[in-house]
Amino acid sequence: MEMKTLRLAGVMRESIVDGPGIRMTVFGQGCPHHCPGCHNPETHDPNGGYISHPENILKAIDQNPLLQGVTFSGGEPFFQAEAFAELGMEIKKKGLHIVTYSGYTFEQLFAGAEKGNPGWKELLSVTDLLVDGRFVIEERSLNLLFRGSKNQRLINVPKSLEKGEAVLWDPEEESGVLRYTK
Repeated sequence: MEMKTLRLAGVMRESIVDGPGIRMTVFGQGCPHHCPGCHNPETHDPNGGYISHPENILKAIDQNPLLQGVTFSGGEPFFQAEAFAELGMEIKKKGLHIVTYSGYTFEQLFAGAEKGNPGWKELLSVTDLLVDGRFVIEERSLNLLFRGSKNQRLINVPKSLEKGEAVLWDPEEESGVLRYTK
């Protein structure tokens, strides 16, 4: 089965700021939020960027044995949820951890997945850590782990899906989803 193509703004082959460990960051193109002060305003236009085949991303992942995870950023990954979910399933088969950034809150995504938004449930199911909520410039802080404004949360998605409510990620938790076993 051929995977859906993605419209991307770019790919950063190695990052240490978009989630724990050394990771690849995939920037989706298209965002409905248009947050004032957005770090990536060039990703807002859904017709911008370029078309990429997920196989190219998977090949790049295979070329870097140091990668511990992959981050889906944007833009808004849930704007292309089905394609990101398919890519995420293949990344999980490689034993890598997935962080997804979204301007939606976990509660909005969970409700949307229940109402049948295509791919939302699948993208949540492959996500280990969700950085949720719109960027709010008035709450901007450079002292936050993996996020830009104080309203954004780090959500442990597997535990949240299990409980049906947002469970904050504890970076000190020994059994946390971010311990790598590669």
